Amino acid sequence: MGRSRRTLPEELLLLALDPTTGTTAQPQSLDLGLAGAQLVELALAGRIAPDGDRIAVVVPRPTGDPTLDSALELLRRRGAPVRAVHWIGGPRLGLRQTYLSHLERCGMVHAVAGQMCGVLPTTRYQATDTAISREIRARLDSAIRTGVPPDPRTAALAALAHAVGLGKHLYPGNEGRSSRSRLRDLIRHDPMGGMVAHAVMDVQNGAGAGPRRPAAPGAGAGAGAPGAGGRPGGRAEPGLPVQARHGAMARAVAH
Repeated sequence: MGRSRRTLPEELLLLALDPTTGTTAQPQSLDLGLAGAQLVELALAGRIAPDGDRIAVVVPRPTGDPTLDSALELLRRRGAPVRAVHWIGGPRLGLRQTYLSHLERCGMVHAVAGQMCGVLPTTRYQATDTAISREIRARLDSAIRTGVPPDPRTAALAALAHAVGLGKHLYPGNEGRSSRSRLRDLIRHDPMGGMVAHAVMDVQNGAGAGPRRPAAPGAGAGAGAPGAGGRPGGRAEPGLPVQARHGAMARAVAH
């Protein structure tokens, strides 16, 4: 894929990257969002399609993007449609670091070495061309301001940004409240993006991250109850499944 067509995982990561500190907002939920963004990108490329609440491979032909093709091959090997929430909640060792390194190779960010507490080595990432991040942000701002239904790619990006809790990062404070609300509402403009975004929120809330088990006797409405998935990512981080925490070392380095 040429640089004229950035993938959704790349755009989501650039949205989350703080231009001042070089760290990423919502690092734990962002990893889930990147896995979800891969699904939407593969759907936009015609490689997968929704099958109810599951994802089915319809064209196994590679896209030419190594990271996306790795995800596509893993989906193909499943041999049957997989629930989006199970896919997103599975192990994602170093996915954020993989994309940060990819953006560095493409010249879109550069790595800055440092230390945490004067001992632990860390790496922060600064955007080399802030115009790219501004263009991505401008698409979201335009969709929020005008109320005109956005294209599927922008709608999916908005849905994923909301799902991982980037609303307060992009539109902070009381003055950003209405923009955050409209960002959430954009989820309805792309069915695939909406389904994936809800799956991301479900995993954060501890719902459906693994095989279904019978409910414990006397169990009431909990994180998996209807409506729980409507909260932005980040608020439910303590409920993240163990699988979603894989790659903690890589995330600490990137953050």
